[in-house]
Amino acid sequence: MMDKELEAEIHPLKHDDRKPRGSLENRTEKDRSFKKAPHHSRFAHCRTIVFFFLLFTSLFAVFIISFIIPCPDRPISEKMWEINFNTAVTYDFMAFKDINEDTIQDIFFLYKDSNSSSSFNISCTDEGFSSPCAFLAAVSGANGSLLWERPVAQDVAYMECFNQQMRNGPPSTCFIVGKQNSFLAVDSSIGEILWHLPWHFGVNDSILSPFLKVPDVTGDGIQDLLLFIKSGSKIKSCLYSSTTGDQVASISHLNLEGEVGYIMHITNTGAYYIIFHSASSLYGYPLKDLYEEMTGEINIFEEDPYWKIMIDNVTHRMPPSLSMETIRYLMKVPGDTGEDILLVKSDACELLDGQKLISKWTLNVSEIVRKPVLGYYKPGATAIVLENGAGVQRKILIVDAASGAILWSYPLIAFAGTPKSATVKTADRRSAFFFWSSSNQTETVDSRKNLYMFHPTFPDIFLEFTNVTKNIVAFNMLFEQNHHASYVLLTGPTSQDWPGLVSLSKQKVKENVLDAEVIWLGQARPENEQTIKDRFYELRYKREA
Repeated sequence: MMDKELEAEIHPLKHDDRKPRGSLENRTEKDRSFKKAPHHSRFAHCRTIVFFFLLFTSLFAVFIISFIIPCPDRPISEKMWEINFNTAVTYDFMAFKDINEDTIQDIFFLYKDSNSSSSFNISCTDEGFSSPCAFLAAVSGANGSLLWERPVAQDVAYMECFNQQMRNGPPSTCFIVGKQNSFLAVDSSIGEILWHLPWHFGVNDSILSPFLKVPDVTGDGIQDLLLFIKSGSKIKSCLYSSTTGDQVASISHLNLEGEVGYIMHITNTGAYYIIFHSASSLYGYPLKDLYEEMTGEINIFEEDPYWKIMIDNVTHRMPPSLSMETIRYLMKVPGDTGEDILLVKSDACELLDGQKLISKWTLNVSEIVRKPVLGYYKPGATAIVLENGAGVQRKILIVDAASGAILWSYPLIAFAGTPKSATVKTADRRSAFFFWSSSNQTETVDSRKNLYMFHPTFPDIFLEFTNVTKNIVAFNMLFEQNHHASYVLLTGPTSQDWPGLVSLSKQKVKENVLDAEVIWLGQARPENEQTIKDRFYELRYKREA
């Protein structure tokens, strides 16, 4: 017994020779299976061959197609570029639109060159103008190359570009009013003049801005154009077909004194209203009434029942409680259920509910020097950027649009010629803010202007990007593909009567961060400068919806 136990410990896997009766039957079944194995082996072998053949064929097809149909070239956006016109003047106008579909916004601007002809061999005389005349140019945002340019007016009084939102017509159109009684529309995608008509208005007439796009009233499927012209205290309403430029109707009956501004507002019921501000009063005109008075025809526009009761039927004046001091600016601000209305008055800023027109909040600031800018200080929460102060002593205020609370403020030196602030949305649902300041207490021809970048993650830090001594005519932020952003500068002579160097330039924000100087706004320095630059460098940007 001991010998068998010892043997089991030495050979633990050794089978016992004594097997039950059923083991013989099992062995017989195994022998039969073994005899069938060659047939299964041949089937598995064939299946393997078919699998590798199909795999090889698929890979070969992918390899061949990758050479026959190459991937489209991805647009390459240069870090910076600059184009110059040596004997020219320019205008305070700049617009962005991706017209060559390379995912990078392109730039429209106006210039008047003494050379009187363009790089595309189109001269002023080709369009019936004397030399020099104003050219509208489209420049690639990627590399600064001219996409197209065309003479559009002897001199430009006003211009505005729109993106088409209806089924027909060009995707975007620029409307231009010339000082010498001309009115034309340009397809901004290709530079083709869609129509060019004479426009006769008086010497003392002034065109009010902005132009308004209204729902199609001519039946061609394209939004039409509503303009207002001021002559003395009279306001003339003019309705034009965007397709042909023909005047559909006009009427001159609005009587508003002093500086006049307006917005088009859509109530919660979908009714269109034009809200005018003049002196310390607000006036509301339903688009329905304006259209019917101009044309004598019934239209599909509606009135808002609440607004119909609120607005005086004779004077069109809105409740006096809404405006007590002189109104300087009027603008729309995104709200919870629609758009609210911001009044910038001589003694305060007040936000009105966009439907009920009751005050949501009032902020006591009395020296707002330019129209506010919108951005995001907290994630996804609209903020209002105010520039407040007298003379060159200014203070930047970032105000919460929901409550009117001041979220951030900082004093800057800025004179009248300093560009306005700008914002661009970042991927964290906040904004990067860009402010200009002057190094001089007095404005001179060669005053140095500094561009600062600010982000709410570092409330005590500016990045100083660049110093500019040229006269800046226009400045704005440009969104690029792959979550990048750039800033664009248009510089030129201070007077239309003295031609000089006109420059349009672009610089990527990301590249400027590397060479920027860190400016500490407070005493504390919790992080080193390189860490801060790295954080700014890693910011990604997002196009507004």
